[in-house]
Amino acid sequence: MFEIHQFPCLNDNYGFLARDGETGTTVAIDTPDGDKYLQEASLLGWTIDAIWNTHWHPDHAGGNLKIKDATGCRIFGPAGEAEKIPGIEEQLRGGDTVKLGHLTAHVIDVPGHTLGHIAFHVPAAKTAFVGDALFALGCGRVFEGDPQMMWTSLARLKELPADTALYCAHEYTAANARFAITVDPDNASLSAYAKEVEMKRQRGEWTVPTVLSRELESNPFLRADNADLQSAMGHPGDAVSTFAEIRSRKDSF
Repeated sequence: MFEIHQFPCLNDNYGFLARDGETGTTVAIDTPDGDKYLQEASLLGWTIDAIWNTHWHPDHAGGNLKIKDATGCRIFGPAGEAEKIPGIEEQLRGGDTVKLGHLTAHVIDVPGHTLGHIAFHVPAAKTAFVGDALFALGCGRVFEGDPQMMWTSLARLKELPADTALYCAHEYTAANARFAITVDPDNASLSAYAKEVEMKRQRGEWTVPTVLSRELESNPFLRADNADLQSAMGHPGDAVSTFAEIRSRKDSF
């Protein structure tokens, strides 16, 4: 049994503790707030055995040393950002695997937001932890990479099974939905999704996790290879330029 405990932390981050129910082995997915993670684990009676970092940004790795000092856990993170990951002991690259008790996570390279960003896919649990590479109805800003790199990364995530639950790291969905409608106004799936998001947020409910199948239908950043959207963005037949146009519009929205 695979258990995921999700909780809000910092301003708009989500924290995740994942546990193999058979062995009790527990991993922290990123560490926005070390104290909050330790508090949540204590309330559950779980002990954090490992940290899996998706990238180096402080709202993803800033709590590493606090948690390690308290638990002695082992820290795993992207090899491409090892010099920026506090306390890293195990450097991971795309194609690697990492164990959580009896479960196996597959590491996927998803650079663009940062140059070494990785995601963790747990096939047996139909789950992926995608950090800031992909959001519900959005994607991360392209801070360190370029549009070609980011689109290639998103294309890798698009290849996951459609029923994969995507645990992204921020509650950005309402703002993402308002933008998405401006570039894909005739998408009925998107319109329905946006209305649902608005109602959920009005009730104070979370919109994370999302499911890949729904993002494939509605998320404009994943639809840059759609012919109609390419034409609407002025770049027929060019997924990378279409993605770049959508990202540029979102950056100034």
